[in-house]
Amino acid sequence: ASEDLRAEGSPRCEPRADRLRVSVVIPARNEEASVGLVLDEIPRGQVDEIIVVDNGSTDRTAEVARAHGAAVVHEPTPGYGAACLAGIARVMQSSNVVVILDADHSDYPGDLHALLAPIAAGEADMVIGSRTRGGAEPGALPWNQRFGNRLACALMRGLYGVRATDMGPFRAIRRDALDALGMQDRTFGWNVEMHAMAVIAGLSIIEVPVRYRRRVGTSKISGTVSGTIRAGTKIIGTILVYYPRYLTTRRKLQQ
Repeated sequence: ASEDLRAEGSPRCEPRADRLRVSVVIPARNEEASVGLVLDEIPRGQVDEIIVVDNGSTDRTAEVARAHGAAVVHEPTPGYGAACLAGIARVMQSSNVVVILDADHSDYPGDLHALLAPIAAGEADMVIGSRTRGGAEPGALPWNQRFGNRLACALMRGLYGVRATDMGPFRAIRRDALDALGMQDRTFGWNVEMHAMAVIAGLSIIEVPVRYRRRVGTSKISGTVSGTIRAGTKIIGTILVYYPRYLTTRRKLQQ
C-alpha cells in the first residue's frame, strides 16, 4: 500500500482528466552491460518515450540504448543531477509525467504502474519508490548505502516533518510540478533536493513499495569509500541548505 507523505495542511490533488503521457529518463554512465536489460523490462504500453542520457560513457552505453529502442541524449559533464537535467530538458512537450529510473538494473521497471497509479488518481504530485518498504534482495543495499539512506530520512523527518523511508531514485512526478521546482543540483544531491523542494512547494508526495535487486557491475558511488563519503556529505549538505527556505515558507503559511 502507498503511504502519504504530505505535510499537514497541504492541498490534495485533483484526479487527472487527461491521459498520462509518460516520459522515462534514465541517466547512464558506462552501463552497457545493464541498460539493455532495463529497457527490455520497461512496460512500453505505459510510457510514451524513453530517454537514456549518456553521461560521458567510455563504453557502448549509447549504442546499446539505441538498439533497445531508446532515444539517446549526450551529457558529457559527469554527474547524476547533470544527466537528469539533460534528459528532462529533452522530454517531449506533450508529456505530463516524468519518471526517473536507474540504468544499472537494480530497479524493477515492471513496478512502474505502482508509481503512476497515485498520480493518475489525483492522489499525488510526486511518487517515490521505497526500496526499504518493498523489499531489497540480500546484497542489493550495502551497509553504507542503508546507513546513508536512514540518516537522510531521519534528517528529513526531524527538520522537514516528512515520514520518508527512502530517498530512492525510482520516482515519478507531474511535469508541471517538476518544472516549478527549478531543480539545480548536478551531482549526488539530486534526489534529496527534489524531495526537499517538493516539501517546500507543498506538493503531495506518496511512497509506494518497490522491489530492488543487486545492480549489474559496481556502483560508482556506494561501491567506493571516497564515493560514499562524497555522496553522503553532499546529501546532508543539501538537506541543511534548503532548511532555511522551508522555515521561511512555513512562517509565511502561518501568518
